[in-house]
Amino acid sequence: MGCSLSGLNSLYDAVNGGGGDVWINENRFRIVRQLGEGGFAFVFLVKEIVAADASSDGGLANKVKDPAHLSADGTYAMKKILIQNKEQLELVREEIRVSSLFNHPNLLPLLDHAIISVKDGQEGGWKHEAFLLFPVHLDGTLLDNSTSMKAKKETFSTTDVLHIFRQLCDGLRHMHSLEPPYAHNDVKPGNVLLTRRKGQPPLAIMMDFGSARPSRKQIRSRQEALQLQEWTSEHCSAPFRAPELWDCPSHADIDERTDIWSLGCTLYAIMYGVSPFEYALGESGGSLQLAIVNAQVKWPNAGPKSSYPEALHQFVTWMLQPQAAVRPSIDAIIIHVDRLIAKFTK
Repeated sequence: MGCSLSGLNSLYDAVNGGGGDVWINENRFRIVRQLGEGGFAFVFLVKEIVAADASSDGGLANKVKDPAHLSADGTYAMKKILIQNKEQLELVREEIRVSSLFNHPNLLPLLDHAIISVKDGQEGGWKHEAFLLFPVHLDGTLLDNSTSMKAKKETFSTTDVLHIFRQLCDGLRHMHSLEPPYAHNDVKPGNVLLTRRKGQPPLAIMMDFGSARPSRKQIRSRQEALQLQEWTSEHCSAPFRAPELWDCPSHADIDERTDIWSLGCTLYAIMYGVSPFEYALGESGGSLQLAIVNAQVKWPNAGPKSSYPEALHQFVTWMLQPQAAVRPSIDAIIIHVDRLIAKFTK
């Protein structure tokens, strides 16, 4: 899909610092401010502008299938991606395609999108830019919250840890239960949006499906193993990457349990603010890969003064099995986390 031609100039000027409005297909949005950036992507807070003569349910409301995804005040998050080549263009198109497969309250929905061609002023050719529209969550990511809490020497309560984690499990179960099953491939605190709710546990929503792919792969040669390792080195964050993706055998069956490893790392990070293996990066001669492949977890505050119950540590260890074949499935994890919730949130 592309932007309406009448909106192209204002769209390009607005997002490149000129101020003004952005058109995504038939709908118009005003840029409020920039929320963040990384790599070739920028995220903006935008507000929908509905024409005065439009009906009360006009604009984006006519397009979004689930009314629950509509903003009460018309604000949304818009991600702009600068596309440099054909490979990046295909990756963005794949992210859009994959995002459209999911429909779950703990997975961030893609509300609308546009890919446009823009004139390259320096080279005189044409490049592409993509604009993806999402619901906005202004409390930031789990990583943002953990960093802020760590600075104040605060931690999540055991109850909040379990409820945040349970929501991530729900979102992943939806992905893993598709036919074919999909793996997120980059489960980590930076890809979890957290919304604080008074009197309730935080709302956790998984985002960024740029690395999501069908989870089951048969590796039958050294070349295939090396290709998988190269792909994951580009798309799966190192401190949360499963051992079989670091050193893939020439004969292996890869499945969605790569996500289970990342989920275990993320549970640890909800409690302690970092991956269980990042300590290796600060050690002289330390190797992140060796720490992960050997599942060498270090626990802070070990012993009777630990901030969290030993049962939570054992739960993390259960997911961080270096052999994928003995790692639990997402369904088994949900059964167990529900038992822990019943035990620790009475």
